Amino acid sequence: MTHASIKLLGVALVAALPMLASAQLTGNVSLTSNYKFRGQDQDTGKVSAFKPAVQGGFDYAFGDTGWYVGNWNSSVNWLHGNSLEADLYGGYKFKAGEVDLDVGALTYLYPGNTSGNTTELYGAATYGPFTAKYSHTVSKDYFGWAGAKSGSGLKGRNTGYLNLAFAQEVMPKVTLKAAVGFTRFASDIKDTGVPNYMDYQLGGVYDFGDGLTLGVSVVGANKKDYFGPGNKSRVIATLTKTL
Repeated sequence: MTHASIKLLGVALVAALPMLASAQLTGNVSLTSNYKFRGQDQDTGKVSAFKPAVQGGFDYAFGDTGWYVGNWNSSVNWLHGNSLEADLYGGYKFKAGEVDLDVGALTYLYPGNTSGNTTELYGAATYGPFTAKYSHTVSKDYFGWAGAKSGSGLKGRNTGYLNLAFAQEVMPKVTLKAAVGFTRFASDIKDTGVPNYMDYQLGGVYDFGDGLTLGVSVVGANKKDYFGPGNKSRVIATLTKTL
């Protein structure tokens, strides 16, 4: 992640804020001390606990129909020639009794190096403070590990990720959050010796009001000896403004 990429992403997010006046359009901007995705550092340029990233995006809900689309972005530094992750997603939310359900599709885009581009289908169910979400890769490409664009000749399709999460307000303005995730690689990737692994997160969020929150969590994963020293467990702080 370069200083220029942080500046450009920050300017783009700030410029988009006036567009969020519609009641159906919400947005968010964040500054985090370290961006980890499924337990893995997204800045491999240095081995340290402090790897700041600028993040943000928007969500648009189509009235009360349950349909929605959105975009989320972050500065990154793990893919040669690329400094931006841009996610596009859309889906449908509905209820089944007391369970909230959410199904959709999400594409991760890396404009500077498309070998990282990956598309997943997902389904989530929330009951009270508990959420279970499963994401299934449908693209041949999988975050540079496999696919035609990476030149590997391998397929990342059918890689799966299961996340089990808990979120509960434990006192006024304080929400406890915990999650554990499991990545199961497609056989083409796993056969090269890449191990399936587990990631975890434990922390809390303080709500200052007016859409401003501060989250602090311990985030990490097992198999860190394989994925590198930069992927050790970290305490990560994230300041977010939601509009």
